[in-house]
Amino acid sequence: MTTLDIKICGLKTDEALDAALAGGASHVGFIFFPKSPRHIEPVEAGRLRRAALGRAKAVAVTVDADDALLDAIVDAMAPDMLQLHGTETPARLAGVKARYGLPVMKALSVREAADIEAARAYAGVADRLLFDAKPPKGSELPGGNGVAFDWRLLARTEPSLDYLLSGGLNAANIGTALSLARPSGIDVSSGVESAPGVKDPALIAAFFRAVAAARGRDAA
Repeated sequence: MTTLDIKICGLKTDEALDAALAGGASHVGFIFFPKSPRHIEPVEAGRLRRAALGRAKAVAVTVDADDALLDAIVDAMAPDMLQLHGTETPARLAGVKARYGLPVMKALSVREAADIEAARAYAGVADRLLFDAKPPKGSELPGGNGVAFDWRLLARTEPSLDYLLSGGLNAANIGTALSLARPSGIDVSSGVESAPGVKDPALIAAFFRAVAAARGRDAA
């Protein structure tokens, strides 16, 4: 069975981080975007990140951040990877990679097949892609809105396109998502929360169980 990366994103507390690590998360995400209920300060993220050392890769998630903010995050947190979740161009990605010498993941919003096709512009620059649903009209958040896109759009994606699937994932639908999209990784945030920005350790555990069950069915 191929390896499936699992990223729990928007962590803010020791309890949530412990649940993510106990479940076997390959990546843990920290969001630096004041409009998000999952926003965290760089110093606090650095403290939590140290608990994940050697157990999961720490990802710093930003939205159209300038160099000054990225400098502060990298200095305080020392992430393993940067995730750019805004309108950053391929040229901006290349500049960020050169400045910090870190892998960069680019999040892209999807509603139709053309959105996936547009991602090819980043494929040669980003170390990894993340496909998320386009935010609902009026939302100020580029992600973490709890909405999904049509996963069938990814069914014919060539195997060489390395991406994480995000957007509206939870324990109830992850089996369907995996069977339709067959991603190399998944990213969940609002789907393991009891309220916006409040991670629920029980929901995190249930999500991991659902993933394991779905993967067991696929392997049978």
